[in-house]
Amino acid sequence: MPNEEILGVAKLINESKRVVVLTGAGISVESGIPDFRGPDGLWKRFSPDKVGTITSFLSNPEDWWKIAQEIAPVFFNAEPNPGHIAIAELEKMGKVEAIITQNIDGLHQKAGSKNVIEVHGNVRNASCIQCKKKHSIEYVVSEVGKGNFTPQCTECDGIVKIDVVMFGEMLPEEAISEAYRLAQECDLLIVVGSSLVVYPVAALPGMVLNRGAKTVIINEEKTGYTKYADYHIYGKAGKILPQVVEALKEI
Repeated sequence: MPNEEILGVAKLINESKRVVVLTGAGISVESGIPDFRGPDGLWKRFSPDKVGTITSFLSNPEDWWKIAQEIAPVFFNAEPNPGHIAIAELEKMGKVEAIITQNIDGLHQKAGSKNVIEVHGNVRNASCIQCKKKHSIEYVVSEVGKGNFTPQCTECDGIVKIDVVMFGEMLPEEAISEAYRLAQECDLLIVVGSSLVVYPVAALPGMVLNRGAKTVIINEEKTGYTKYADYHIYGKAGKILPQVVEALKEI
């Protein structure tokens, strides 16, 4: 028998017409991907000023790609955890309209989710910074693997950059616009594994609450929106979300 909170969240999902999920680093940490800001995060190993800014990339792409080669296996070898799979199942059941994610790892797609809005880009593709031509990650990995730490565009010989948003870059306009539209139209927002401190995405729960819509937070730590949420279930997404799915099926 699910506990009261799990059952309450399942009932909210069942009663809602338009449910949107917002995910952050917490759900990916459960798949072995370190977050950026935590005690063991990537910014503790690598200075964000050195590898996290577009300025540092443009001034020394060779060093950037050497570091990326070291980090890449963590992302490419990661597999979806039960939290990702539960979200994909909710979408397949017709209960979730879209997933807005701050994550760049593509684990939602690996789990089977279809409508994923990536507001910080992704590690699956790369683009020429000059002519914007898209390149597959396989091409980039091949070039770096051959010792070419400045992969060049096959169209114009410009420098190729992975499609992850760096500090100093604009967020993808289409993705942000879609995220805001979903926040303005949904009647339930489920926040999973996000501390809700990185803007503009951190503003989405406020938009939902201001409209009188419902909000659920599933996170191991308190957030700035915890006291306003209909439910905040403390814990790991991989443990909680499968229980929510099962409770929803029982309903």
